Amino acid sequence: MKLIPMPKLLILLFSLWLTRVAGAETPSLLWGSHGEAYDPVGRLPDVSFAGYACGDRPIPCPAVTSNVRDFGAKGDGMTDDSAAFLAAIAKTKQGAIAVPPGRYRITKLLEITRPGIVLRGAGPERSVLVCPLPLEEIRPNTGANSNGRVTSEYSWSGGIVSFHGENPGGDIGSVTVAAKRGDRELIVDESLTGLSSGSWIEITVNDDHEKSLLAFLYSGDLADTQKIKASKLSTSFVTRIKSVKKNRVVIERPLRFDLRPEWKPRVRHYQPTVTESGIENLGFEFPARKYGGHFTELGFNAVTFDGVAHCWARNLLVTNADSAIFVNASFCTIDGLRCQLSGATELEDAFGHHGVYLTGNDNLLTHFEMNQRFLHDFTVSRGAGNVFSASKGIDICLDHHKYAPFDNVFTDIDLGIGSRMWKHGGGSQLGKPCGARGTFWNIRAKQPQSYPTDFGPWSMNLVGIQTQNPSVTQPNGLWFEAIAPSRLQPANIHEAQLMNRLDAK
Repeated sequence: MKLIPMPKLLILLFSLWLTRVAGAETPSLLWGSHGEAYDPVGRLPDVSFAGYACGDRPIPCPAVTSNVRDFGAKGDGMTDDSAAFLAAIAKTKQGAIAVPPGRYRITKLLEITRPGIVLRGAGPERSVLVCPLPLEEIRPNTGANSNGRVTSEYSWSGGIVSFHGENPGGDIGSVTVAAKRGDRELIVDESLTGLSSGSWIEITVNDDHEKSLLAFLYSGDLADTQKIKASKLSTSFVTRIKSVKKNRVVIERPLRFDLRPEWKPRVRHYQPTVTESGIENLGFEFPARKYGGHFTELGFNAVTFDGVAHCWARNLLVTNADSAIFVNASFCTIDGLRCQLSGATELEDAFGHHGVYLTGNDNLLTHFEMNQRFLHDFTVSRGAGNVFSASKGIDICLDHHKYAPFDNVFTDIDLGIGSRMWKHGGGSQLGKPCGARGTFWNIRAKQPQSYPTDFGPWSMNLVGIQTQNPSVTQPNGLWFEAIAPSRLQPANIHEAQLMNRLDAK
């Protein structure tokens, strides 16, 4: 890891001392005031490309081209409007499908498998999808969890509204020269005919029998991983091409991991079938009921994104859900999700499984309001480069569900009570909950927090956490900058990184 040069380090330390004495804003040693301390091969991950269109442009507002009422939807809360919604989705070639004010009873899965389709309500309190049946009853899908317990697959997947796509992009070739995390140049074994600046590619690596990739994703500090099969462990990185010359390609952003021969790195075209689709300004209402507990969930779930890219959900209100949103996708933005229980629902210490469960890469989840305790409020598993930002709740847990989720960032979050920040799930023998360089930046709570034991590897970063403990900043060890959240500058590291990148264009 590249260390901060001594003169620069001394200047930063002196700046920190001055600002703490004066009670002013305090920068982190990992970033500085304006990114001057940032090192692309250091311990702070680059998440400036997270979210829709990599943050390069705002989420669009496509024109309305159809209306569910024109297909027979009543919106009276009693008539089953499923067929009308399915017809509208099937007949709309592109654009927004309007869902006027009303309460629409939905008893079927609403699947969107084409690009450019947006389901748009008039507001989450005005346009409400009333969903009386769980997914397990609509489309049975019984399976087992990682410990073999029989349960519904909808305990951790699926939604009444689902966006499904895939990446059929063809293979380009293998990487013939090893590369390091932070590099921007690749050498492959085939001519890159047909590729040019701006083309999208996906770089994949697969673990070897020694699980050396898994060790890398945990910075060498991985705990028991007996149940992770090396043959099934892989990760990928999607980027645009900056320039091409024969079999030499320069990519837009630094590699997130090494490319080693034993991991068989390959490059393929990245051409997802579903992009530019979304759901917005809608409410979901599930039945008021008593929660049966962990792994009893039958799928009162709102939305899922699976295999898509550059899609979005915004301004949604989800009531009485088992789980609100699942994201197994890339470059998607979830903005303005609120989760709550209805007044008639029996209150529990926890009600529901996952608030948001994320297994994809480079997604942005922001402006959440969790007024419902899930067993796992914000969850990451396997994925990398994701951001949870600018959110609040009554008592949020930042669940890391094992299987080496790395380079994910939680920033500018008010946990509420703060009694379970590090509460996590995931089966046994699947590694530590958090992978390499998991970063927690400006996390506020009513209760002070401490560095978690055995939660993740030494390369985790805790900066500006509500705490009473002193700072410990070891370049190749524990990193705990005890800066008061109210003084930490920037308050949101994702926004700072994005601004720096866009300003540099």
